[in-house]
Amino acid sequence: MGRIVAVCTSAKKGERKKNMGRGMLIANHGLEGDAHAGPWHRQVSLLAVESIAKMQAKGLKVGPGDFAENLTTEGIDLVSLPVGTKLKIGDRVLAEVTQIGKECHSRCAIYRQAGDCVMPREGIFVAILEGGPVQVGDRIEVIGPGAE
Repeated sequence: MGRIVAVCTSAKKGERKKNMGRGMLIANHGLEGDAHAGPWHRQVSLLAVESIAKMQAKGLKVGPGDFAENLTTEGIDLVSLPVGTKLKIGDRVLAEVTQIGKECHSRCAIYRQAGDCVMPREGIFVAILEGGPVQVGDRIEVIGPGAE
């Protein structure tokens, strides 16, 4: 079991997100107020703080939200989760992994600074099946593929 380290949003796509500390995850939509939310398969993005630490080790001053992830996690190997894995977030939210990594069509500012970026390889995307509040410190639990 892991935990939520940051809950991040941005008003526009293509920019770093700001840690708001809490938010509302809406079923079939994503994180309320976030530019990436909507009725598609990449409603919410997750990146592990352990992945961010890899970029910090390269000398970058980066932290939660700087890779445009919505939820920064700790204690779960996100990239090892197969598509279809269910995650319970906090007491009420149920999410399903829909994509592992993403293609980076244009090199982001992080890539230009470091020559690398972890989000395309180590970030994951989920759809929100059951909504509810989320905040820093909430637990995130892997339920398993196809679990109800």
